[in-house]
Amino acid sequence: MSRQIAALKHPPVPAPSDKPAGALSPFPEIAVAIDKQRRRGRGAQSNDSGRYEAEARVAFDDGWQSLDELPPFKTTVATDTARKVITRNESPDIGFDRSINPYRGCEHGCVYCFARPTHAYLGLSPGLDFESKLFVKPDAPALLEKELAAAEYEPKMIAIGTNTDPYQPIERERQVMRGILEVLEKTGHPVGIVTKSALVTRDIDILARMAKRNLVKVALSVTSLDPKLARTMEPRASTPSKRLEALRQLSEAGIPTTVMVAPVIPALNDSEIERILDAAAHAGVKEASYVLLRLPMEVRDLFREWLIANYPDRYRHVFTLIREMRGGRDYDSQWGTRMKGTGPMAWMIGRRFEIACGKLGLNKRRSKLTLDHFEKPAGAGKQLNLF
Repeated sequence: MSRQIAALKHPPVPAPSDKPAGALSPFPEIAVAIDKQRRRGRGAQSNDSGRYEAEARVAFDDGWQSLDELPPFKTTVATDTARKVITRNESPDIGFDRSINPYRGCEHGCVYCFARPTHAYLGLSPGLDFESKLFVKPDAPALLEKELAAAEYEPKMIAIGTNTDPYQPIERERQVMRGILEVLEKTGHPVGIVTKSALVTRDIDILARMAKRNLVKVALSVTSLDPKLARTMEPRASTPSKRLEALRQLSEAGIPTTVMVAPVIPALNDSEIERILDAAAHAGVKEASYVLLRLPMEVRDLFREWLIANYPDRYRHVFTLIREMRGGRDYDSQWGTRMKGTGPMAWMIGRRFEIACGKLGLNKRRSKLTLDHFEKPAGAGKQLNLF
């Protein structure tokens, strides 16, 4: 019979040994990781308890092999009964002060996702729970309209997709993002969208109309052109070819598009920077950006586990380069440097990106959204003007 045993909170991950391939794993965290068949199609290797929980628990087989009977992780969706939908921030590193997240958790399962630690606030794991236990805000369009109608509201670009992806698979059924776009179009409110899903092309009808009024721009993240690496690292996101095709369709519809080479991971995908930019430019993209890999809180150990399981020969090199760009640490949250890093390696990545953009004619102009079309929606119970 399987049982649960208390464990240390987030035990340190040891450095790999020099044991030959096929030898018993020297990594205790891999030994207690969730079985591969149970987490098939997922990004994280484990499901450690959130950092706010009183104790961590791991599955332990006491010899009866009953762990083999546990079902695979299935996506479940619960309702998020938020009373407000616009989130505010004061970070100087990003070009917006407000955002909307239609969903909490993300089924794309990107192992490097810096939003994973937010699931700990819900008493869930930033690991497999983050990509399998999702929360939807079905009332988001109505809540947004109510907030835009408030007398004290002052319009400014809203960013969507900066935490979890608004076009993750469940959006096909729930269509919360489309409802939000309908509200933004009706009120003439500007919006910037970030996604790694080709599902964004479903809403080209709305996005094209908004683009004609300078109300929208869309950024797609292309992490790698290698379909095998992309599928391993981002198991349920659109393939690289579909993302490039989405960029082409958006560009042809007159919608300002940006390709994001994000995240750049040294010794894993940094060699693809120029090829990704070239492919995006040929798809009609006019703007580009990049972000260096970030490993806050639980993401560090989740990424380590993933590297050890999938690219054990690169583990040492990847983390050595990461520390060189993070002041000797696995992550540095300092404003002003957390997105790009510091040191010679970070400088070289930045120069390569700039040179490639210059050769391809990217970033010659930056699309600017306008506030001129904004009209407050009529609030509930508010008397409408007769003329």
